[in-house]
Amino acid sequence: MLHEKVHQTLEGVLERFKSGDLPETIALAVYPTFNIPCSNWSLLNRFVTILSGTEDARGFRQWKEVGRYVKKGAKAFCILAPKMKKSKKENEEGQEEERYYLAGFLGVAVFRVEDTEGDPLDYEQLELPSLPLLEVAEAWGINTRPVSGGFGFYGRFSPDWNSICLASPEESIFFHELSHAAHHKVKPLVGGQHWNQEIVAELSAAVLCQLVGKKQENPAQHYRYIERYARTAGRDPIKACLEVFSETEKVLNLILAPAKPQPVSV
Repeated sequence: MLHEKVHQTLEGVLERFKSGDLPETIALAVYPTFNIPCSNWSLLNRFVTILSGTEDARGFRQWKEVGRYVKKGAKAFCILAPKMKKSKKENEEGQEEERYYLAGFLGVAVFRVEDTEGDPLDYEQLELPSLPLLEVAEAWGINTRPVSGGFGFYGRFSPDWNSICLASPEESIFFHELSHAAHHKVKPLVGGQHWNQEIVAELSAAVLCQLVGKKQENPAQHYRYIERYARTAGRDPIKACLEVFSETEKVLNLILAPAKPQPVSV
């Protein structure tokens, strides 16, 4: 039975973590980095951008410069730009010098790429690989798309926008985000990177890698990720996995459940 196989595989992953029989951690691949204005923004402004449901936002003129135009009726959101003022002060030699200082911040209106139209952008040429279980995301109405590798993350699931953004073609990254989506169906996610949500997602990803026969499975990558979140919560990694074992099993069973047939209209 499916549930029994999931349970056995989950236990097998945990046993491997316990034994320490793990290969060296390898670097994960990422999509190319493109010259996007917001990749140079402050952490706060990038966070606001992500909360607004996009990875690329620009001002009206910036979009015009790349041959794109804001759609009629689109609503902007604001980022903060430093407001600099000039003053004159004497230096040690008694000479007057002009200096600039931070006088506060200004709100700057920007628009999401999803609210523009026009010429294609460089990163829009990216293509998703043939990912196992992508049909599950599609059945749940999740928009899965590749994004530039310059945003500082490998993948992201947004419950508010029902989307998965992948900055890496690695199957394990997709499995992690798909597991977040399934977890949200089991129990609504708490905002931010909560330790138990991250461990459920990564433990699920490790199991899915085995179940789909991923050739270059890297359990060390999964364990190091789990270890990092467990330690921040003051927990032993293995014990933390055991705490979320039942929830992880529910997530996996939901992802691997046969798709329900759609009702036929007559």
